Amino acid sequence: MKIEVESAKPQKSRRNLKIGIALLCASAALIAFPFIQQAMQGTISNGPLTRVNPASLQMDSVSVFGGVGGGGGGAITFRDMSNNMVQASSGFSSIGSIFSRNPRSLDVADLQVSPYYRDEGRDKFPDYESNDVKSVKAEPVSTFSIDVDTASYSFVRRSLKEGRVPPRDAVRIEELVNYFPYDYPLPETKEEPFLPTVAVYKCPWKTGHQLLHIGIKGYGLSEKPKSNFVFLIDTSGSMNSPDKLPLVRSSLKMMLDELSPDDTVGIVTYAGSAGVALEPVKVAEKEKIIRALDALGAFGSTAGAEGLRTAYDLAAEAFIKEGNNRVILATDGDFNVGINDADDLKEYISKKKDKGIFLSVLGFGAGNYHDTTMQALAQEGNGNAAYIADLSEARKVLVEEASSTLFTIAKDVKVQVEFNPALVQEYRLIGYETRKLKREDFKNDKVDAGEVGAGHSVTAIYEITPAGVEPVLGDSRYADAKPETKGDASAFKEELAFLKLRYKQPDGFFSKEMKRPVTKSDEKDFLALPDDVRFAGAVAGFGQMLTGGKYLDEGFGWEEIAAIARGARGKDPLGYRSEFVNLVELAKSVSKMDNK
Repeated sequence: MKIEVESAKPQKSRRNLKIGIALLCASAALIAFPFIQQAMQGTISNGPLTRVNPASLQMDSVSVFGGVGGGGGGAITFRDMSNNMVQASSGFSSIGSIFSRNPRSLDVADLQVSPYYRDEGRDKFPDYESNDVKSVKAEPVSTFSIDVDTASYSFVRRSLKEGRVPPRDAVRIEELVNYFPYDYPLPETKEEPFLPTVAVYKCPWKTGHQLLHIGIKGYGLSEKPKSNFVFLIDTSGSMNSPDKLPLVRSSLKMMLDELSPDDTVGIVTYAGSAGVALEPVKVAEKEKIIRALDALGAFGSTAGAEGLRTAYDLAAEAFIKEGNNRVILATDGDFNVGINDADDLKEYISKKKDKGIFLSVLGFGAGNYHDTTMQALAQEGNGNAAYIADLSEARKVLVEEASSTLFTIAKDVKVQVEFNPALVQEYRLIGYETRKLKREDFKNDKVDAGEVGAGHSVTAIYEITPAGVEPVLGDSRYADAKPETKGDASAFKEELAFLKLRYKQPDGFFSKEMKRPVTKSDEKDFLALPDDVRFAGAVAGFGQMLTGGKYLDEGFGWEEIAAIARGARGKDPLGYRSEFVNLVELAKSVSKMDNK
């Protein structure tokens, strides 16, 4: 490829570069960049030459790779006045030779240019196996921690819009379902943070089966407590992409408008080492906070653990008693320097939450997105994890749902359901694979669980096999034998299951319990169900289709999911449910392309 460069002012001399790999970075910065910024009236492009104003370019970073004498290369990233980035990278047979000729015309056969740096295929998600069908006679009790994270839905949506079927482990069905707001009834008083909503109805994807729908919604805040936030921002080289650090800046600026003037904000950055970019100041000094955000740049390796220590120290210095003290981590999750032991990192975060400083995580970017790390940190830090793909998602998380994202009203919330073997043969919890607990964990206050924010809704769905229907697991010779029973079981003849929930107050150490039976009176005709319940069922079906559809009937697919969701959109002022219907149609098309 030949790259033509029009010179604004002729160069009077040529300089031959004879350098080793150790000096290439400095040479590229000193020699290549002046040629482009001062002498060029065009920009390197894989297509036709595009004309730009060179005065608008500022060098952002220089990277070096390869070895001396062949196979080496480098990359230079430039930023224009609109904060857009252009990266030129090349491999060259003789290092430095591309800069040794007249800059009017450079012949570099293997020069490649991309609009910005982006990894491919290095996303990491927690491994899990989908929940199996359980026999009620063998395992009558199911226990799990609630999950209010929404990162999975946002990542799945981005993948589909880019024409890719998302990785199976990226699909966490409970996060797809809980992405949407639901109008569940609220408790009459704030003595209890939420009220369980229960419905039992015909399963749309499995003939003869039923779904048990459990929903809770936290009460809203009439007055927000004072808040102390520390933005912990990843400024490492992996964040050098428009959908990462620039989006972080814009997202956090948007969040500032939702805070009170008396709230405090501090900023810590980490890249190779950690540093305080802004000591805590009142939000009333918004311009100072914005200037600190605008000054951030991406470079270096990722000393995430060191950044966490510094952020927690800063949050402790500005600690507000009986207030909302929280570190908000913005990263792609690529922690590669600092505390290498994940257990040590979790233990450190856990100790800080016990002191009243919680941790929430905002994920950015794709190709090198480490969801595994972010999920683990948010769970240990009594916070939530969200994935920010664009400004619209940032607005949803940090503006429209700011209260549920940033203000916890109940922590360590656990759910336990005991099924009645006289009426239910089998059950399967849909989703929550990474949140399963042991039966004995339910009453153990030392076992951590999820949090509920102000106004946050949480949904869980079980698929159950009623008595009298052909079981999925088949008969068991010994389990089906009827032992002698003691007492009269007729008192439970109407009970399908018994629901129990445990939770702690945000500053509490001992849990409280809520409970209620699930009876035949909770059974509803499908069309008589509230829109919220039917829509949640459609999203659960969507998640199962994306993960293989192992338990779905042959006649149930994308079209049936879209039809249910379309008929259950109800009040949709922000268009999330309408967007979901379009996403189902898109998933249908993308899955067909993927199978070809």
